[in-house]
Amino acid sequence: MDIRKVKKLIELLEETGVAEIEIKEGEESVRISRYASAGAPPVQQVHYAAAPAAAASVAQAPAAASAPAAPAARASDQTITAPMVGTFYAAATPGAKPFVEIGSTVSVGDTLCIIEAMKMMNQIESDKAGRVVSVMAKNGEPVEFGQPLFIIE
Repeated sequence: MDIRKVKKLIELLEETGVAEIEIKEGEESVRISRYASAGAPPVQQVHYAAAPAAAASVAQAPAAASAPAAPAARASDQTITAPMVGTFYAAATPGAKPFVEIGSTVSVGDTLCIIEAMKMMNQIESDKAGRVVSVMAKNGEPVEFGQPLFIIE
């Protein structure tokens, strides 16, 4: 990894107030932290790999009680899950029209929602094309990694 990139990352860390950042490029990786390893506050790591089925069902059990009931899933339906822990927002600003609603047609790359994580707004884009048949998260509510957000047919 180029040292200029590392210096830019350090500057970005100082400007934004972020405590720690880790970047991976192929087999190379760099982690930059404001804290010494001995005095570092506990860090919650977010992994983007698929969760094991048993762990996913345990993590989703409390969320299933508060989420609206989803229609019976068909074999052709695709589930869009939360790629991170954060707060779910259906629209760009409070009071604005939601990005998608039940019945909306989406294409690959369309913005479905925003998940706020560590004061950063992350646009969640569709990786599937089709029609939204269910929105399973509520606006302003916390979501867990792997929690179903949308069902697209």
